[in-house]
Amino acid sequence: MTGPAHGDYGSGSALRRSADPEQMEAVFAELAADLAPVYRRRDLRANGVLYLRGLLMPGVAGNCWSIAEAVGLDRPYRLHHLLERARWEEDTARDAVRAFLTRHLGADGGVLIFDETGQAKKGTKTAAVGRQYSGTMGRVENVIVAVYTTYATRRGHALIDRDLYVQADWFADPARMATAGFPKDHAFATKPALALAQAKRALAAGIRPKWATGDEVYGRSHELREFLEDAGIGYVFAVPVDHQVTTSGGGRMRADQALHLVEPDGWNRHSCGTGAKGQRYYDWAWVATDHPRRWLLIRRSIADPSEIAYFYAYAPEDHPCPLTNLVKIAGMRWKVEDDFQDSKSTVSLDQTQVRRYRAWKRHVTMAMAALALLAVLAAIDKTSHPAPILPNDPDQDPPADCGAIALTVPEAQRLFHLLTTRIRDLSSSAMRTQIARHLNWSDWRRHHQARARWHHYRTRLALTE
Repeated sequence: MTGPAHGDYGSGSALRRSADPEQMEAVFAELAADLAPVYRRRDLRANGVLYLRGLLMPGVAGNCWSIAEAVGLDRPYRLHHLLERARWEEDTARDAVRAFLTRHLGADGGVLIFDETGQAKKGTKTAAVGRQYSGTMGRVENVIVAVYTTYATRRGHALIDRDLYVQADWFADPARMATAGFPKDHAFATKPALALAQAKRALAAGIRPKWATGDEVYGRSHELREFLEDAGIGYVFAVPVDHQVTTSGGGRMRADQALHLVEPDGWNRHSCGTGAKGQRYYDWAWVATDHPRRWLLIRRSIADPSEIAYFYAYAPEDHPCPLTNLVKIAGMRWKVEDDFQDSKSTVSLDQTQVRRYRAWKRHVTMAMAALALLAVLAAIDKTSHPAPILPNDPDQDPPADCGAIALTVPEAQRLFHLLTTRIRDLSSSAMRTQIARHLNWSDWRRHHQARARWHHYRTRLALTE
């Protein structure tokens, strides 16, 4: 589509690079073309595009009523049909989303990150609902829980796979399973088994990760770790305090017992990556095991030395494995948390009101597609964005201009909606006025966030000296 010249958008050059409606439409068209073969009929393809555009609109809840109203439909029935009864393959759509992402972010050398997240539900009818622990809420609640995989490269990251976790008690009631839309051959699988299946699908699709990571749920799984080792993929998984290791000296002990093997001078202060408020520094130690390429990592909080966490790590022969490398992989786990936060707050990953299994898969797949689009737009902007201005001394004064942060997923959503949707219904003069006002706000937000980031980083430098 045609829009105003870049120079009309705002004052910041970084913002002008981000605000390219033709590029945004081209990337959206590419994703829509990838998804088109999934649908058997033209009307289904059109409805799929409408659903995707609705998820990309800020402030629109992820249910058919809200999406239908937002995209200009008179009733929600077309979208209900898309999720519930239409003939299309949601797993093929998932594969298309994964291919779209890896085409832009790169298929080689990234990190597979496994985690689960929950969505609160009332009643007992929704597929896989039940009382179970939800890390999102920090307690046992009536929820549905799904296992996801994020794929992260130096260019960006997003969700590439999903599976609904179904508790064992569901399988004791075939009638309930059928009512919820589960196929007859749907079998029970633990969360690590679902992650293992997702890892196998990623490799079969041509992704060649160098590392994998996840929390204790996945670190406990011998089968998942063995598969990764056989595939030549290194890993750094969190493990519980009672995880058993055999040290290089031949002693068999729990992870927390190995803590006593660390000498007072055996701790090394390293950052496991950047957070919202600066580098995430911890004190780290590693303990050799009876395998030359496996280690137990121990992380100690600087602020509270009694706060200890444990990680089990493996590096293939061709992977350089200084402690700093393993620490960075451990820190990559936060990227899946970023994806959960972004997908829930921007594209309604957890706002669906569907009950049946297939409808859940379809909504979540479309939400993953919307997140993939925003992640790719952010990655494209990042390639040409100036290096961030950051402090290197806790006593340093801030510069007059801290620059602007690179495009984030929430900001990509705002700009995409503004530049490809809102302007369609405006006259030329009104369009230019609206775009200028909203882009000036975007410019201000990104400059303000860059300045706040600079001060957060300086504070973190003072705390870690």
